[in-house]
Amino acid sequence: MPKVVVVGAGSSFTSHLAKDILLIPDIGDGTFALVDIDPERLRLAHELVEKVVHLTGRDWRVVSSVDRRQVMADADYLICTIEVSGVQTVRYDNDIPSKYGIDQCIGDTIGPGGVMKALRTIPAWVDILRDAEELCPRALVMNYTNPMSMMTLAAVKVSRLPVAGLCHSVQGTSRQLAGYLGVPYEELTWECAGINHMAWFTRLERDGVDLYPLLRERARDPEVYEKDPVRFEVMLQLGAFVSESSGHFSEYVPYFRKRPDLLRKYCREGYLGGSGFYARNWPQWRKDNDLRVARLASGEEQYELKRSHEFASVVIEAHQADRPAVIHASVLNRGLIENLPGDGVVEVPVLVDGQGYHPCRFGELPPQLAALCQSNMAVFELGVRAALERDREAAIHAMMLDPLSAAVCSPAEIRAMAEELFEAEKEYLPF
Repeated sequence: MPKVVVVGAGSSFTSHLAKDILLIPDIGDGTFALVDIDPERLRLAHELVEKVVHLTGRDWRVVSSVDRRQVMADADYLICTIEVSGVQTVRYDNDIPSKYGIDQCIGDTIGPGGVMKALRTIPAWVDILRDAEELCPRALVMNYTNPMSMMTLAAVKVSRLPVAGLCHSVQGTSRQLAGYLGVPYEELTWECAGINHMAWFTRLERDGVDLYPLLRERARDPEVYEKDPVRFEVMLQLGAFVSESSGHFSEYVPYFRKRPDLLRKYCREGYLGGSGFYARNWPQWRKDNDLRVARLASGEEQYELKRSHEFASVVIEAHQADRPAVIHASVLNRGLIENLPGDGVVEVPVLVDGQGYHPCRFGELPPQLAALCQSNMAVFELGVRAALERDREAAIHAMMLDPLSAAVCSPAEIRAMAEELFEAEKEYLPF
């Protein structure tokens, strides 16, 4: 009887992950333990998960609490979907850097916005992990909260628990690539590794035939190129397609967002690179999600019982039934990618079975791709150090090393920007 704890259960992930788990064949009985510090969002999440349990016909118990220690004991799986500070800081994360010429699209995993989110989130994450080590020391931990790389790196630095950072960019992008290529997804063979949001598809084949020549040909068609401008441009110039959307990925490199003419040439609205896209939309998205959860829980809106491509249920099925499966996840490197720092976090294939996580050795990335990953890993290391050691200078240095910020600002300008961010968000920071 597996017990699954979801911390941050008021998030949009919870009902989808619960549905996926309940649709595991032969899953049997179990317990969902839901935790959120917002009582109203927790109540709605509890009602919706109970609704999903009913719709699937499973005999699962649902418990919930604003105090995680009341429900964590003896959990088999701990899923983290927390968001510290809610929507209170999203405008600061975008608007203050914008004053200094740093144009962010999403701004929650890298750049000034990503560093600030790490500073707000990692202390709470560390407390959750410490409670888990005491109350459910055999749990497999899955993190969905951004900034993914920094959250996972913090976890492996402070905890003995097995932790995997789970994203949907690799599985989503592999399906997009099948569409761009006009190839049935099940016939596409691919390999992908790097860091979260910068994992590289180093192999794309069908029946042993390299599909990159065809993809490059498709990318030169303006109609196709427009669907993913930044990613197609990176592939044409650097040799491989990357795992994150054009808009979000454009923040990880110094090339596309540093001048208005480059923004006009390569970036489009929405997830294709709209300026301030996340900051402009996240508060409303969150309200809309809460309203939709209420409609689904009441039965006003129908719930689709179809398993998604999120990896949490894959992990639980593989572990519970000892049916080995391969996911892509963020884990400690330890030589998995030989030309990236061994003490950093990388995103690679991970075999999951009845014994847990088994990260797979990838080898070397092409040097130009490894170099781009390394430039971001330096930011992650300093951002995590800043959060764990309450070190303002480390946070400022993390922002100074951010590729986009460094392409736009001087070190003195970045320091001034950081101090403005610290003052605006001081009630949420560890120093």
